[in-house]
Amino acid sequence: MTTKFTASQTVEIAVPQQPIPIQHYLRQPQRLVYALVDPSRVQPLAEDIFRLKMRPLNFMSLSIQPTVDMTVWAESNGKIYLQSIGCEILGIEYVNQRFDLNLKGHLSPHQVHTGTRLQGRADLEVQVELPPPFSFTPKPILETTGNSLLKSVLLTIKQRLLNQLIADYRRWVILQTKEQSLSIDDESSELPILNIE
Repeated sequence: MTTKFTASQTVEIAVPQQPIPIQHYLRQPQRLVYALVDPSRVQPLAEDIFRLKMRPLNFMSLSIQPTVDMTVWAESNGKIYLQSIGCEILGIEYVNQRFDLNLKGHLSPHQVHTGTRLQGRADLEVQVELPPPFSFTPKPILETTGNSLLKSVLLTIKQRLLNQLIADYRRWVILQTKEQSLSIDDESSELPILNIE
């Protein structure tokens, strides 16, 4: 019996005023991945593809640990997209062969009269054929349990994003301004000294 679970989550973040606009920061979408997920759970596969090892999820009596491959890209205006392109369930081969995960999300900066706000949305859908014992459980109970599990996954990601993104943006701005001032110092030290006699 194939069962489908879905969840969506929106996010809105007020962006503090910084010397470098957040649109520049968002052109490096890989930074978003590390803001969304603990870096120890992220494995870069290519410049814009990452493998995320999720924490084990408990669904009724089943404990599953999905590994999701994500592609992340940015538009020139700073809008970031992410999309799952593969998934593997570690440990339970029956579920792994009958499991399909689709995660889509975006985050974009918007100018408002008070400054810049980031607005985003994530949609998560899972289709899975559950092992035989679950076929005796009424479908509405399975769906309610699965939907609330996915909702909690997205909520955890949202909380991490709220806590990490602006902090990382501030660190990035400090680093960029330091690099700029260092390169200016280097250039000024290379200026020829004029001998005025």
